[in-house]
Amino acid sequence: MLPPYTAPATEEAVTRVIAFFENLSPADLATIGQLYAPQARFKDPFNEVLGVPAIQAIFAHMFESLEQPRFVVTGRVVQGQQCFLTWDFLFAFKGFEKGVTQTVRGASHLVLDAQGLVTLHRDYWDAAEELYEKLPLVGTLMRWLKKRANS
Repeated sequence: MLPPYTAPATEEAVTRVIAFFENLSPADLATIGQLYAPQARFKDPFNEVLGVPAIQAIFAHMFESLEQPRFVVTGRVVQGQQCFLTWDFLFAFKGFEKGVTQTVRGASHLVLDAQGLVTLHRDYWDAAEELYEKLPLVGTLMRWLKKRANS
């Protein structure tokens, strides 16, 4: 049996989404509605929101809280109206270790509608390993807990 056909429109929409996130700047947040359906859902380890304004607010907060945040998409799988992206998120903290590039590795599951707009964006990444362990006090505790759990 052949794999399901992936419409060229979906591939083009995914390419547009990747280009948007790899080049994202605060000025681009006003155009996020060109990629997301009005009632799109977004979920990550810290947020679960509905609608373009709420999604814009999450990315605006990212730019307010971090230095030079950027995404590098490292892989993609498109099947039908769905897509799975793997990525590296690079940034520096504003409060400590200024100028030191941090990396969070994760993945996104996207569902697109017939117009190629994102209706669901779900990010998967390990907040404990990828973020908490990098924080001064919490990181010490997280590394200790991880060591205890693995012994």
